[in-house]
Amino acid sequence: MNKTINSKELNCKISDIAYYLPPTVVDNKDLSARYDGWDEEKVSEKTGIRERHVVNENEHVSDLAVNAALELFKKGDVCPEEIELMVLCTQTPDYALPATSSLVHERLSLSRSCATFDFNQGCTGFIYGLSIAGSMIHSGLATKVLIITSETYSRWCHPMDKSVTTIFGDGAAAIYLRSIENESGIGPFLFGTDGKGFKNLIVPSSGSHGMKHNNEKMSEFRDESGNVRTSSNLYMNGPELFRFAISTVPPLVRDLLCVARKNMDNIDKFIFHQANLYMLQNIQRMLKIPDEKMIYEIEDTGNTVSSSIPIAIKRAFEKGAISVGEQLLLVGFGVGYSWGGTLLTWQPDIVKT
Repeated sequence: MNKTINSKELNCKISDIAYYLPPTVVDNKDLSARYDGWDEEKVSEKTGIRERHVVNENEHVSDLAVNAALELFKKGDVCPEEIELMVLCTQTPDYALPATSSLVHERLSLSRSCATFDFNQGCTGFIYGLSIAGSMIHSGLATKVLIITSETYSRWCHPMDKSVTTIFGDGAAAIYLRSIENESGIGPFLFGTDGKGFKNLIVPSSGSHGMKHNNEKMSEFRDESGNVRTSSNLYMNGPELFRFAISTVPPLVRDLLCVARKNMDNIDKFIFHQANLYMLQNIQRMLKIPDEKMIYEIEDTGNTVSSSIPIAIKRAFEKGAISVGEQLLLVGFGVGYSWGGTLLTWQPDIVKT
C-alpha cells in the first residue's frame, strides 16, 4: 500500500488557478517536416498532441512564472503584498543558484516577510506543492500561499530527438491556496518513490555530473530509433515509463480511495498528470473510469510536467467540463520515479464584477 502522508484533510482550498503558455508554438506540421516518415496524423495518434508551446532563447522559467502569477493577481482575489509564502516547483531553473523563487519574488514585488523556496519534483510536483503549502497553512504558519509550477523542458530537448520533442511543452501555472473554515479541505495525500527508475528520464550531464563538461562541446550520437541527442540533452525511456505508470497509478488510486473511505462513484472527475494520450487511456481503461469523468487537456499544450494538472483543471473548468462543488481526484507520476495523489472539492472563489 502507498504511504499515507496525511490521512486527514488540510484546512485549505484552491481559490483560483491561472496559467501561462509561451507564444511560440510548434505544431505537428513543423515536426513532420523535421522527421522523415513522421506525418502530422502519426504524431497525433501516438501522443494525442497536435501542438506544444516552447520558450525562445530569451525566455526563462522565471518569465513564465511571473506571467502566470500576474494573470492570477488580475482576478483581485489576493494582492501580491498579502502572500505569506510562495513555493516554486521547477526542474529547469534560471540558475543553479540562487533559487528562481527569489527572482520571481522580486519581480512580483512580494512582501519582504514572505517566505519563498524552490523544489524540484517534476511530474508529481503539483501534488507535492499542495501538500507542502497546505501543511504550512494547516499548521498556522501561513494563511495565503502562492504555489507556482513552471517548466521549460524544451531547453533540454535535442531538436532531432522525436521521443521528447513531440511530447513536452513549456508552461507555468499559479495557484492561490488559502486557509478555510467549515469547508471541505484537501486530502488525504499518498506518495511513493522508486529511485531505481531514475535513469529512465534524465539529463545525464547536468548538475555536478555536468560540471566537468562545462567548457566542452558535447558530441552527438544517434540511438537505435534514429533519435539524436548529446549527454546534456533529455533522455526518456518511453516503454519503461509506460510500464511504471500503468503498474503504479491504478493501485495508487485504489489506495487513495480506501484511505479516504470513498469509492469510484464518489469521484466526479479524475485529473491525472497529462503525460500522453496513450498512457492515460490505458490507465482509464484499467480503472474503468467513464469517459465523462476523465479529463484530457494535452492536445494543444503537450506534457507541461509539474504544470500539467493545474493547467488541466483550469482549462477544463473554463470549458465547463468541471463544475463548482465537484470532487476531484488528482494524481501525479513520473520522473524519479515519483508518484502522489490527493482529493479535493473544486470550490474556487468567484470574483464579483
